[in-house]
Amino acid sequence: MAKIHPFKAFRPTRDKVSLVTSRSYEEYSPAELASQLDFNPLSFLHILNPAYTNQQKITFEKRFKLVHQKYQDFKYDNILVQDEKPAVYVHRIKTDNNTFTGIILATTIDDYKNGLIKKHEDTLQYRVELFKDYMRYAGFNTEPVLMSYPDNDLIDNWIENKTSRVPDFEFATTIKDVHYLWKVDDVEEIEFLQETFDKIGDLYIADGHHRSASANMLFDEQAANKTESKSRFMSFLIADSNVKIYEYNRLIRDLNGLSKEDFIDKLSENFEVEIKSQQLFHPSKKHEFGMYLENEFYSLTLKLEKFSFDDALQGLDAQILYDTVLLPILGIADLRNDERIDYIPGKKSVIDIKKIIDSEEFELGFVLFPSDITEIKNIADSNLIMPPKSTYIEPKFRSGLVVYEL
Repeated sequence: MAKIHPFKAFRPTRDKVSLVTSRSYEEYSPAELASQLDFNPLSFLHILNPAYTNQQKITFEKRFKLVHQKYQDFKYDNILVQDEKPAVYVHRIKTDNNTFTGIILATTIDDYKNGLIKKHEDTLQYRVELFKDYMRYAGFNTEPVLMSYPDNDLIDNWIENKTSRVPDFEFATTIKDVHYLWKVDDVEEIEFLQETFDKIGDLYIADGHHRSASANMLFDEQAANKTESKSRFMSFLIADSNVKIYEYNRLIRDLNGLSKEDFIDKLSENFEVEIKSQQLFHPSKKHEFGMYLENEFYSLTLKLEKFSFDDALQGLDAQILYDTVLLPILGIADLRNDERIDYIPGKKSVIDIKKIIDSEEFELGFVLFPSDITEIKNIADSNLIMPPKSTYIEPKFRSGLVVYEL
């Protein structure tokens, strides 16, 4: 059974938390980023981008050391303060459409190595090594690995009891999300939670495969300095039913030399193709796909009688699209690196896909039906790997809310 542990986090002070925390660095447009860095001296983005005021090219090592120094400055100025006792942290995020509640804590590298923490995505070696070096030089991590656990009444009741109290943090963001945080440092409360998770079974990585792999690599490299903090990594645990899974839709630049008619004829071998004209179409069930081509929408329904799925991966819609269309018809073999394919998360509207294709940067779009948590867990249990960009998963965590120091 996967083990959980409290830790002594560094956190913003209550009066500064709304100014300190930030979205993921990549989510900001250049204008938004410049505004935050120019006018908000407390933003955690100053730690993540310490060379903002001096934009000369520097090595990754030097940049990561500057991150470490800026982080130390935030601590020195008491913008970030360490909790006195090890704790776990109940975190709630309210968005326009969803409410997510989970527990921030530490999980172990040993459980990751031993398969008690399960994964469903492959990783890119260079990204794993880059984030490993980041943690090594910066000395902290503020992005927990999102993991799911089977729904459990005892944990639900424990969370309900904790969230009935006044939160340590309550603040809104510029994108109108509301965040709450409750610190739990009572030893008996933590021991109860540990005992409950001892009985609950495996944990499943929903988002953060590169971060967990990087923590594992850093642990292996620093054999002579295997501290308690380096033998664990920060995680955000959330019940299976509370995870929100969106699809990643596909944008294709060309038809691989085929005419529209020839392309649709080839699709008809494995799909029932129905033209929807200008009707915005999104699939409503598994094995159904939407397509947009030359200003028209289509529905593609898989001819199931032609297929026999031997495992969970073969029946995954993203894999089916690859096996029946992207590879054999469009000639796209490398889903990560082929410049003829791009991806757009399912949070974006079908209208956005239409606009992008109508701009003529792409010729073709596919809309998928999102996977569910059971499908993802079945793939993880079978030690299989989903195709790249199969899922876009929420919740997303804010940088600087809770910092795990190595």
